[in-house]
Amino acid sequence: MKKFSLLAVVLLAPLFLLAKTTVVYHTSDTHGFFFPKDGQGGFAALASVLKKGPQPYLLVDSGDFANGTVETRNSKGLKAVKILNKMGYDATTLGNHEFDFKYTGFPVIAEALEFPMLAANFFEEETQTYPPHITPYLVTTKNGVKFAIIGLGNRVPTNPATGYMFTKPLVALENALEKVEKENPDVVIVLVHDSVEDDKHGTEAYVEDIAKKFGGRVHIVFGGHAHKIVQNHYNNGVLFVESGCYVQNVSKVTVTTDDKTGKFVSASSELIPLIIAQTGEDKEIKAFLDTLREPGIDEVIGETTEVLAKQPQEGRLDSPLDNWIVDLMRDYAGTTIAIHNNGGTRVDMPKGTITKRDLVEVHPFDNMISVVTVNGKFLKKFIKTGFAPRSLFTYSGLQITYKTNKKGKIKKIKILYNGKPLKNSAKYVIATNAYIAGGGSEGYLFKKIADSDKKQVGDKSIRDLMEDAFKKGKVSAPQTGRILEIK
Repeated sequence: MKKFSLLAVVLLAPLFLLAKTTVVYHTSDTHGFFFPKDGQGGFAALASVLKKGPQPYLLVDSGDFANGTVETRNSKGLKAVKILNKMGYDATTLGNHEFDFKYTGFPVIAEALEFPMLAANFFEEETQTYPPHITPYLVTTKNGVKFAIIGLGNRVPTNPATGYMFTKPLVALENALEKVEKENPDVVIVLVHDSVEDDKHGTEAYVEDIAKKFGGRVHIVFGGHAHKIVQNHYNNGVLFVESGCYVQNVSKVTVTTDDKTGKFVSASSELIPLIIAQTGEDKEIKAFLDTLREPGIDEVIGETTEVLAKQPQEGRLDSPLDNWIVDLMRDYAGTTIAIHNNGGTRVDMPKGTITKRDLVEVHPFDNMISVVTVNGKFLKKFIKTGFAPRSLFTYSGLQITYKTNKKGKIKKIKILYNGKPLKNSAKYVIATNAYIAGGGSEGYLFKKIADSDKKQVGDKSIRDLMEDAFKKGKVSAPQTGRILEIK
């Protein structure tokens, strides 16, 4: 038996030698979260993982790095660029928040990158060519393996991409593939700022179609945008990977290639949580990050009695944190109804002492408050459209109930105002933030409301309202149940 086992090992050894492995690390939606939070995350922890892991490696990102914290907001994305450059990323793609500083800020960010921003579906309107510092793909060799990396930018930027245009992503991918395949790559990767599990935007993303149309030509798709974690999701031989957000984790993908031909054999992914006690922190990167830290931002401004969670409780689609924010907006505007987009709330409000940094991380946008006059018919449509399938909005002054069918889809939505159903022809004055009032992102229906029915209230942002609330005393979580499932 021992002789047979030894003989088997000898005979099989050449087969193992025919394969080699190369590691690709992936992040997405880093949003300026440079530092750890509650013992997890940050670029110093990521750098420690990279240095301890196999060498050499590829490091790629799926976009939305430019904004999300006070460091990125105050530098208009350039501090994010500095740390990405320092980390030695090989490529990124174009996220929607790369336009947070409008179309004039975007080219400054792109120019400052010391590695390629890939977006095969993104062009200048006037020239119909790729903008400066944007390229459709990158072909690079790591560990003797030739990788082709193609980028597809997000087509719905947070601000109008004036002067730019997006084309259909699958058409752009086909065009890019035809070019890179002439260079005979061993492994083809697609970087996208979209998700295979997007339950926020209410539309079927194209991402899964990459497998259906390009299986065998594309090997790995790295996604983002929805802040989801996706590991070892295969479709038609294509591996789909998403790594969450805020530099809390990194995905490690091990790519196996034939050592003789160099061609792709297989790939598998592993999520590595960046828990400081386990990963440690790289001293050089940690010191560099300290030079990026904004002064005064860690000043204590108040206290909470408990965690104000951004996620709803079971059977309810409103969360304590979003309820608190939308009530502040309604009180400030002096209306009886207010609407807050849940996507604007990024993280929980922690328990205990609260700093200015906490407020920025909860709501990094400088959104002012607007009041909008709408009729009941519009308001009902807006609320019903906002279930996709979870509620994209939180409401103050309304009571909403719903039922779900056997497949979990929401149906039979009932909306009450002052205990009575909305009237189609009645006028309602609501408060919301200026971004939603202007029709931004999930607030697109507001584009149908005339500008004459919209006006800004005061000069305070949502973050200002939160800070003012802490000045009045300790903050507790309001009750939920405004959007309630009926069994």
